[in-house]
Amino acid sequence: MLSFDVIILGGGPGGITAARVLAHGGKSVALVEDAHWGGACLNCGCIPTKMLLGAVAPQALLRAQQRVHVVKGSAEVDYTALQDRISRFIKGSGRTLAENLMEMGVALFEGHGFGIAPGRIRLEGANGNTDLAAEYIILACGTSPASFPDLAPDGDCVLNSTGLLRLAEAPESLIIVGAGAIGIELGDFFAAMGGKVTVIEAAPHIAPLEDADVAKELLRALNKNGIVCQEGVRAKSLGTVGGRARLTLENGKVITAAKALVAVGRAPNTGNLDAEKLGCVLDRCGYVTTNAFLEAAQGIYAVGDINGMALLAHAAGHQAAYAAARILGETDREYAAGPVPSCIYGGTEIMRVGRTAEALLKEGKTVEVSRAPLAMNPIAQAGGGCAGFVKVVWDQGSIAGIAAVGAGVSHLVTVAQLLMKHGYEEQKLRQVMFAHPTLDEIIPLAIRAPKTRFSA
Repeated sequence: MLSFDVIILGGGPGGITAARVLAHGGKSVALVEDAHWGGACLNCGCIPTKMLLGAVAPQALLRAQQRVHVVKGSAEVDYTALQDRISRFIKGSGRTLAENLMEMGVALFEGHGFGIAPGRIRLEGANGNTDLAAEYIILACGTSPASFPDLAPDGDCVLNSTGLLRLAEAPESLIIVGAGAIGIELGDFFAAMGGKVTVIEAAPHIAPLEDADVAKELLRALNKNGIVCQEGVRAKSLGTVGGRARLTLENGKVITAAKALVAVGRAPNTGNLDAEKLGCVLDRCGYVTTNAFLEAAQGIYAVGDINGMALLAHAAGHQAAYAAARILGETDREYAAGPVPSCIYGGTEIMRVGRTAEALLKEGKTVEVSRAPLAMNPIAQAGGGCAGFVKVVWDQGSIAGIAAVGAGVSHLVTVAQLLMKHGYEEQKLRQVMFAHPTLDEIIPLAIRAPKTRFSA
């Protein structure tokens, strides 16, 4: 048996962050990963998706300038070359991550790790089984694409996001079931590649985690780019029939396409973890439950997707840094995420920090909103993509959330977070000098705009 101060299961953003902080703090650390260093984010999530969208971004800029009649021409993407670039980047980044961790003294283990007793992990690797022991264990195992009965990927024409990202050719048509961030971003890319894209969302509107007015603006932009979105419609069955994806909706309508993407969310990687043997408890969805200190049991922390708090790579890193600080004795405070930032990327983007107006209204709060259109911003006008707006959500005179929809608004997410976190409301904003002209200037305009009572 090999002994360490800390064992970390999962080599994604959470696990890597914890390993770095702990190693820097002088702890002996074992990091176990059963797939790829960097986790889903690097290998089949955030990074490859953004590289796809980056390749077609010039098309969106070109269309915007063409609409104001100042630019002519076209931009064509070499899909094969793009996939080759992504593959090389992912492999190189994963290798660099591993090398960096080893230089810091982290012991890396490749294989499947699972609990066998409190403080003990069994590793099933290519060279056999190895038992590891530690005073502390951090579970950072992440999630995998979810599916439903009769809507499961078959590896043929029906794929999950991992399978779609690895296609050798861009499909001429694509059905997407689920209009969250994954479905919208991949739909945006494949539509830009010339594919006929149809998006099906069971919720009342696409981007169901956002307010309806934000989703409506995104819908308008997607429709303008040829993406068909059907909202409030449930999928009944999906499979490969005659070499094509065939989707049957509950209303009886049938849609076929070359490929289909099942993007109905994520499921925690706890099925073969045996977390219960470590003393952990799983909720009804399989997530590891934690207390206010992210502790799942004595000496056990669960960070990132696996605890279900926020399925975001940066949330995993933030939680992991906190758990590492707890182990190092650097904090005794409860975990506080602060206003959580999130983005949906593409030709038209969504960013949000904090709460939505609709969520607060459901809690019985009296909600106000103020907003500013992107058309008021000179940088948005210069880029030709000035549709959209920034919205500030107010709860009892304090900023509870800031959201934006439009071209390039993901670049506003950090300034929005900092303004919100430190209470830069109408009066305090006078202390901040915003550079001109920048897209950032639209946020203080939205904060200072007249407030109106929000109602569903």
